[in-house]
Amino acid sequence: MYFHLFAQRRVFPIHKTKECVLHEGRIVPAPHRYSVCAEGDVPIKTFYEGIFREVFIFFHPFIKPVSIDPELFYPDTYPDKFQIIEHCERVKWSEFLSLSGINSYEELDVALRTSILGLKKEFADQRLADKMKETYERYNLAPPAEGLLPDLLVNKVLEAVRSQGEDWIWVGDEFGTVRKLEYILDLLDEDTLLGKNFFTHDHSMLITTHWDSHFSMICANDRNRIEQMVNECDLEGFFCNDETKLYWSVHALHDR
Repeated sequence: MYFHLFAQRRVFPIHKTKECVLHEGRIVPAPHRYSVCAEGDVPIKTFYEGIFREVFIFFHPFIKPVSIDPELFYPDTYPDKFQIIEHCERVKWSEFLSLSGINSYEELDVALRTSILGLKKEFADQRLADKMKETYERYNLAPPAEGLLPDLLVNKVLEAVRSQGEDWIWVGDEFGTVRKLEYILDLLDEDTLLGKNFFTHDHSMLITTHWDSHFSMICANDRNRIEQMVNECDLEGFFCNDETKLYWSVHALHDR
C-alpha cells in the first residue's frame, strides 16, 4: 500500500471522484474527469473508466543547450519557450540512460522525483538523484521540468492535435475549476502556457500533466489517434495497462 507516496510539500486539494471541501464550509463538485489529471493512488485507467479507454504516458525530455548558455537554466534567468525551441535540442530518457548508467525508466523517474523532494523519504533514492545530477552537469544538460508540458514538445503536441482537425482546445487548471477555450494557432505563438490540462471541445481527448511529475499523458478512446500523435511528435513513453498508476516507477521498484 503506497498511499501518499509523495512528500507533503504544499497544500494540495487532491482530485476526487466525489465532492470535496475546498474551503471550510464550502463543498465543490467533483471535477469532470475528461478535464483533469488522474489521482495519485488509483490506477489511471480506472480513474478514466467510461471516459477514455487508452492513456499514453510520454516523458519530458532533458534539454541540451546548443547555441545558448547552459548557465541560463536557473529560475531567475530560465529561457522562454521560443529560446528553448530555437537554441536547444531534446535528449530522450533512453539516451540519458546510456549516458548515466541508470538502469531503467523507473529508476530515472524516481531520480527526478527525488531531486524535487517529490517523494517521502522511504521511497526517495538520493543515490540515483546524485547520479542523474552528475550526468546532466557533465554533459551540460538541463533536467526536464515537472508539472507543465515541456517547451520542446508543447507546440509539436498542439500541432498534432490540430492536424486531426481540431482548431480549438480548452485549457484548464489542475483542479478543473477554471477553463478557457483557445484557438490553437494563438497558443502556438504564446511564450508561456500555464494550463495543466488541454482537452478537445467534444471531450474526446485530454492532454494532462501531473503537478509533480516529469511526464504528461494523452488520453483518448481511439488508440490509433494517440499513436498518430506519438509518431508525429516522436514521443517517448508507453501505454498504460490496467494497473498503471501515476507513481508507476515507485510501485515497480518497491513491488519487486
